Amino acid sequence: MSEIREPEDGVRVDAPRSSAPVVAVILAAGLGVRFDTDNPKQLFKVGGKPIVAWSIEAFEANPGVTDILLVVNDKVRSPIEAIVAENAYPKVRMVITGGAERADSTEAALQTLAEAGIPSDAKVLIHDAVRPFVSQESITGCIEALDGFKAVTVAVPSTDTILYAHDLGDRKVVRDVPDRADMFRAQTPQAFRFDTLRLAYAKAASDPEFHPTDDTRVVVDYLPDVPVAIVAGSETNLKITLASDIPIAEWMARSFQGK
Repeated sequence: MSEIREPEDGVRVDAPRSSAPVVAVILAAGLGVRFDTDNPKQLFKVGGKPIVAWSIEAFEANPGVTDILLVVNDKVRSPIEAIVAENAYPKVRMVITGGAERADSTEAALQTLAEAGIPSDAKVLIHDAVRPFVSQESITGCIEALDGFKAVTVAVPSTDTILYAHDLGDRKVVRDVPDRADMFRAQTPQAFRFDTLRLAYAKAASDPEFHPTDDTRVVVDYLPDVPVAIVAGSETNLKITLASDIPIAEWMARSFQGK
């Protein structure tokens, strides 16, 4: 595969003219221990198609995305490379190996992008491969929001009251009940200017307690003066975590396929 690069004149006429590339980093390195350790959920088929293929095709279909980088583990590398080869996805530039934790995989992607010479103002969208039904509106919303912000995240308003708890002996008790109007559930993609996310990770590297569950948390914790804008997500942007999520995913796949 070729190195990540800015599109040349005439290569992709459907992509909007931009001074910097828009790179989708699809994280597919998770081991999925809560799903089925013998059958990686990235490769599990819904609607007759591997979950990871749904995610790749969502970003392939978006005219604003110029390049795709896939982050995998050794167990799924060969099958995912086969999926890429079979479908000849034109925007997929590289398949790289991630790390033991989500943050390790993001850092591996950032290092790869830096070595490929990506410009500091590039737009980087980090997406969980097991969110196969991300909408085009959310992807485009991230790309456009980065014109005014250095960091954005897809999220949906919480319809449930959120309880902030702490430990009291061997039981959790309620410490606070935040205003539900200000509560959101984070989804992906989470998008950043390249230099912003790289700086956040560089600052986090010296923190022994650094174990974030998503990339927005890294920016919020280590670059507190950088506002993170919210882009509208959707209830269909399901993260497939458990085997019990598959029936819902199958229903969504049929909806997307018009069946």
